Amino acid sequence: MLAVTEFRALWFAEAQSVLGDQLAKVALTILVYDRTGSALLAALMYALTFLSALVGGLGLSQLADRFPRRGLMVVSALVQAALVGLMAIPGMPIAVLCVLVLAVGLVQSPSAAAQNAMTREIFTDDELYLRSQDLRGISTNTIMLLGLAGGGLLVVGIGASLALAVNAVTFVVSAALIARFVKERKIAGGREDGWFGAARWVFGRSRMRVLLTLSWLVGLVVIPEGLVAPLAGELGESDAAVGWLLAADPLGFVVGVYLLSRFVAAQHRVRVMGLLAAGASATLIAFVLRPNLVFALALLAIAGMFGAYQITVSATFNSLVPNDIRGGAFGIIRTGLRVSQGIGVAIGGAVAQGIGSATNTIALAGVVGVLIAVPAAVAWARLNRAEPETAGLTRLNTLPS
Repeated sequence: MLAVTEFRALWFAEAQSVLGDQLAKVALTILVYDRTGSALLAALMYALTFLSALVGGLGLSQLADRFPRRGLMVVSALVQAALVGLMAIPGMPIAVLCVLVLAVGLVQSPSAAAQNAMTREIFTDDELYLRSQDLRGISTNTIMLLGLAGGGLLVVGIGASLALAVNAVTFVVSAALIARFVKERKIAGGREDGWFGAARWVFGRSRMRVLLTLSWLVGLVVIPEGLVAPLAGELGESDAAVGWLLAADPLGFVVGVYLLSRFVAAQHRVRVMGLLAAGASATLIAFVLRPNLVFALALLAIAGMFGAYQITVSATFNSLVPNDIRGGAFGIIRTGLRVSQGIGVAIGGAVAQGIGSATNTIALAGVVGVLIAVPAAVAWARLNRAEPETAGLTRLNTLPS
């Protein structure tokens, strides 16, 4: 895939930008806490980095269908560079920082939708396209792991303002790479299209609803991440175990994506992703056994490996959607993914508080996940049996809704 110049530029632009974003999130949290001494305000600042993406995901993602996608990505990157550059100014008021963080997330939404849609335009071959998404998944999750492991130390070493300045530079680099190496294409959709036409198209088709269900199941599988502190205490471990517990799932995800990419063809991955979704939830049920730390880490890593099916779900969803509404449709699945994660973590915390057990809460999340995943997997298999000869990603466009 990296032999394709356009994708190589998009991939590198995204990878180095994700690293900068990780530094920025840590830097903002540390900066706010150092200046206010409030853990609540520091947490709220971190939460704002997700909130704006949720707001922009449903509405602004549709801009990727109404304007040239390359130009939209370039302009978005430059605007984000300017906004983050303002954040890097020492002494910037906290209220202004909050507004800037929200603005960065809003601008990022149409850019992410444009990149997602353009990647499918670049790769018309199913196998190459799916492997390109595998590479993106491995890269971003590995970078997030590195950010989790060393982001705090790096920010402390160079200072929050300089870390934010580094993030601003990554956006400039992204804009330069995309402008230089990515081809401009005609506008995919029309400005006369209804603003939420993509939503009506997606929710009006059974295949798309099943794919959304499989994707948003992550809201249950992510519950252990929100319970790592009480989980470590329940396992009799110190706070040092929190980092290990947080890293286990994304590490397993990276391994799972590699294994699927290396050993399973695209058409087979499409058929088994419902089973993998059920496996990710079923693994969590074993937490009812109150595992020790090593067993818990293994369970979370295995759940993460099963969770690698998310790449196939997203790629299949993207391939089914017509190009002229692909940006808006991406906003739907991406926003739902983030909302489900936030809701899942919140509900998980409330349940754990109510029943007094993190391990039992995680096991309960696994049970609920299986109860949702199994019918979704059966529905997906039934839909594919209708025309088994057209199981490939692109050829799914020919299947009935």
